[in-house]
Parts: sequence; structure tokens; C-alpha cells
Amino acid sequence: MSRVTAISFEGVSKTHDGNHGKSLDNVSFAVGARQFLAIVGPSGAGKSTLLRLVNRLGEPSAGTVRVQGEDVLTIDPVALRRRIGYVFQGVGLFPHMTVAENIGITPKLLGWDDARVETRVDYLIKLVQLDPAQHRQRFPHELSGGERQRVGVARAIAVEPKIVLMDEPFGALDPITRDSLGRDYRALHKKLGLTTVMITHDVTEALLLADRIVVMHAGRVVADGSPRLLIAGHHGDYAQALLETPRRLAAELRALGEGAQ
Repeated sequence: MSRVTAISFEGVSKTHDGNHGKSLDNVSFAVGARQFLAIVGPSGAGKSTLLRLVNRLGEPSAGTVRVQGEDVLTIDPVALRRRIGYVFQGVGLFPHMTVAENIGITPKLLGWDDARVETRVDYLIKLVQLDPAQHRQRFPHELSGGERQRVGVARAIAVEPKIVLMDEPFGALDPITRDSLGRDYRALHKKLGLTTVMITHDVTEALLLADRIVVMHAGRVVADGSPRLLIAGHHGDYAQALLETPRRLAAELRALGEGAQ
């Protein structure tokens, strides 16, 4: 794993207007280049707030967020967002645009010529396991949930970003589609040499997909490490209970299977 830092949070806090409490409280950690980091924790832990600071959909009340060494507050927000892919639950495809138009919109905004855009669109449709002949002229409402999310991934990586942010990207999908898409994205992450930061409520998903997991609770980081180390280690009450959940559920399923024999 590269030791080059792609994203860093340095003493980051966030206080919302009219709220004396902090959604983020002195958060500090760095994400290595080409790392797949999952952030887990309960609703209200500050996960999405933290992610939004990376591409300036929000700004810290204190501390510094850096992308590839640069303080994000010194970078034009539009230019910054075009350097970073973003995938979220619900996808957010433009309903009046075809699959090809949705994927090609950012390259066109950056001035790519039509031939380059078309070539890139077809490449990306294939890369996310769809068929250009069948899908490029469809509209979002003509796609399944899994297909829409695949198009969302293709759009996020259309201009070859090095960093991809994912906020509950697979949360609305059925379990089989979610598993398939998660594995396919993990393969893309490796193939393209991406740095991925993914928020998920599903700790099993985090354990199976990520190189590293950060556990957040009440605006703070309460555990941080590789899946193997976190499963084997001892942490505070919340992190411990969260990380033990997949093992407990697996044991209950085994017992259920044995009882049926």
C-alpha cells in the first residue's frame, strides 16, 4: 500500500449553526493513496458531514482538510469536485438525460470533444458490467436500481479521478445486487488504482470490502485499523459491540442451520 497521503483530516471539528454541540469533534486521520477506507457508525455520528468536507459541500468550523496535500479551502470548489468522484444512495442521475448523457456530462463540461466523450462513455458502460448497445440510450426510469447505481459509478469516474467518495452507495439495493455491485466496485477500485472513502451502516460490508475501517461515534473516531486487526482487538463499548455483530449473526445463522438438520 502506498504511503502517499490522498486525504487528511487535521483536528477537524464542525459545529452547526444554532447548535452548541459538535457533529465532528477534533477528528484527525489520513487516507493513503489507493486505500479503500470504510467509515462506519450510527446515524448522527458525523460520517456524512466528514465526507462532505472533502469536496467542499461543507466547511470545517476548525481544523484543516487536505486533498493531495492541498488545503481544500484554497481550491476552487468546482475544480475540486471535478477532481473527485462522488457516489451516493439514490444515485442522483438526471432523469431527462440518457445513460450516455449522464456519464458524459462532466467530460463535456471540461471541453472534451464529442469523439473522446463517446469513446469514454462506451468504455465506462462496459467497465461497470453493462452493455452499451442496450443501455446507452435508456433513461434512468428504464433501469433497475442496480443498473442505476452502476451508471452512477460510471459517471463518478468519467474524468478519471484519483479519489472517489461514496455515501451509502449500495444501501437501497436488495442483498444480492448489493453484494454483486460491492464486489464489482472493489475490483474497479483495484484495477483503476483509486482511493475510495465509503460510508456504510453495514459493518459486514465494510469488513469484506475495505482495507481499513474507521469507526465513528458522537463525532469522534473511536476505532481505526484493518478489518483483521479490528476484529481481533479490544475497543470501547460501542466499537466493540458493532464489530462483534457480524460474528454473532454468523453464529446464530449456523445454529439455525444446525437446528434444521
